[in-house]
Amino acid sequence: MVAVNFQEQNPDVLVLRSLGVDIGSATSHLTYSEVTLRRDSMALSSQYEVSSREELYHSDIMLTPYLDEAHIDAAAVESFIAREYGRLLEAHGPADTGVVIVTGEAANRDNAPALAQTVSMHVGSSMCVAAGPHYEALLAAHGSGAVEASANGRRILNLDIGGGTTKLSVVQDGEILSTAALSIGARLLARGATGRAERIEPPLVPLLAALDERLDMGDDVTDELRRRIAHLQATLLLGVIFKTQDPRAHDLVSQLWVTDPLPTGMLDDIDAVTFSGGVAEYILGHSDQDFGDLGIFLGEELKRGFERAEPRYPIMDDSRGIRATVLGAGQYSIRISGITSFVTDGVLPLAGLKVVAAVVDDSQVKGLADRLLAARNTFALDDVGVRPCYALVFDGQPDYFLLKDVARELLKIAHVGSPLVVALNADVAFALGVIITVELGWTGELVVLDGISAGDLDYADIGAALGLVDAIPVTLKSLTFMTRKQTGLTVVSR
Repeated sequence: MVAVNFQEQNPDVLVLRSLGVDIGSATSHLTYSEVTLRRDSMALSSQYEVSSREELYHSDIMLTPYLDEAHIDAAAVESFIAREYGRLLEAHGPADTGVVIVTGEAANRDNAPALAQTVSMHVGSSMCVAAGPHYEALLAAHGSGAVEASANGRRILNLDIGGGTTKLSVVQDGEILSTAALSIGARLLARGATGRAERIEPPLVPLLAALDERLDMGDDVTDELRRRIAHLQATLLLGVIFKTQDPRAHDLVSQLWVTDPLPTGMLDDIDAVTFSGGVAEYILGHSDQDFGDLGIFLGEELKRGFERAEPRYPIMDDSRGIRATVLGAGQYSIRISGITSFVTDGVLPLAGLKVVAAVVDDSQVKGLADRLLAARNTFALDDVGVRPCYALVFDGQPDYFLLKDVARELLKIAHVGSPLVVALNADVAFALGVIITVELGWTGELVVLDGISAGDLDYADIGAALGLVDAIPVTLKSLTFMTRKQTGLTVVSR
């Protein structure tokens, strides 16, 4: 059992220490925060929501090393994380929960899943997460302060510009309206100490073609070429934001979208812009260090472009820069299942559960088992050995009779040899657990969580119960490790 600090022994205020590890396209680092969660007991709610976060520690930043175009240098990353985590432990002690995220081009490397699992084991309480582009954008928007800054009705655009991709998030009234990502980043090209190309990412190829340039591994990389590529990247990104693309630029940008573009009109009436990611350090004037990539030039070009653009968007300079994504991961990804949860002793923690979601009301209970089973088969969970977490969304507060019907349906697809895991959006988890075990005689392991809303695109990690009220930490994530074959990209050979 983790010793969690409940403020003045108040079970409505929960203080957790959260660790975030970011293995990114360009850099790797970790951060350690104290997160305060509150619940409104006057409203008879058992759900905890993040109310504040304070960063207690952040590590040095390491350029993510690669063995070749398909592999991260796992040994070097593991050594770096182990050293920095040791320093953190000495200063602050272990975390209560946390996440490991692998972002951008790093997530496309063949050994990324194994590396994330290994790092997760090294840091103990953290749970493995691979962030897809939409999820990265969401985390960066939270970590940069954009979500908080939008709470007064302002529409904020956050640009998270990293080593491999630029993520766009439009936020208003504390809600993320839309996200998207482009293959525009600082380390699509990098040169070594001798000035020769030692890293060429596939998305660089159409940019080089547009400039009538050709570059192979080992070729000389001049400052002039780096500046020209950065200028083109900035022109394309600014064209998307300010809707000033000519037809040729539009065709080039269409090759760079990692996701669907933002919906039409989403970038209208922007009140301010926040920046995060490594390139933000240059845009905001926090760094002038040249790492041999495109970062310093891309930052200069974007800063100049925003100063000259019309309409003029005020730039907020209170973001967390390069650390925004991992700070957001330490805050946003945490969910707390409250005091009505039902959990068999010894079954937690559980990791890597695939969410299988369904809506439930009086007219939709019959056939619930068939719908869940069909969804489970769609994801081929049984074939790949991944356990499901059935996420049920109730339309209103369910009564005893509805819960008993739901319990019967769940037991039709449950296996005694595997935990039955259910997440509910309503505070009736304990009641459902009693019906399943006491009334219907289920003897297998059972986890029923309250206050958790999740969808079919999510995976879930469920931690062990915490402290005074047995609150249970849940990490929801997008698990999107992709190979280059899946992304359709062509690998530039050495």
